[in-house]
Amino acid sequence: MKDVTIYTDGACSGNPGPGGWAAVLRYGPAEKELSGGETETTNNRMELTAVIRALEALKEPCAVTVYTDSQYISRAMTEGWLKKWKAAGFTKKGGLKNAELWRELDALLQKHAVTFQWVKGHADNELNNRCDALAVAQRDKYARR
Repeated sequence: MKDVTIYTDGACSGNPGPGGWAAVLRYGPAEKELSGGETETTNNRMELTAVIRALEALKEPCAVTVYTDSQYISRAMTEGWLKKWKAAGFTKKGGLKNAELWRELDALLQKHAVTFQWVKGHADNELNNRCDALAVAQRDKYARR
């Protein structure tokens, strides 16, 4: 399996409001940037979309380390929230927000060997900062529509 490193980020102006997402994928010396956005969304949706789009971009099963500054995503993975939601049919008491995105992400996690690492946002991590800049640019682009 190829070892791939992915950094992701999401940005939103208002919650909900215009938002952007971004990912940087690295395999050896190769690097690919992905980004996009929506006119009416939330920050958590953009964070999830970044991870989903990055994993979708992989052409074969890979060993992946995803770096995210989203506690929502990192804790769902490292503290077993996703497993509990899946066992409950992607529901939880009070309702599971973004259930369709969690289903999409779960399906992609079945194709790849993925680990998640939390990184502090807006710190000195070059690739996290690059993702933030790409996501903010997309957010601003969608805010002008």
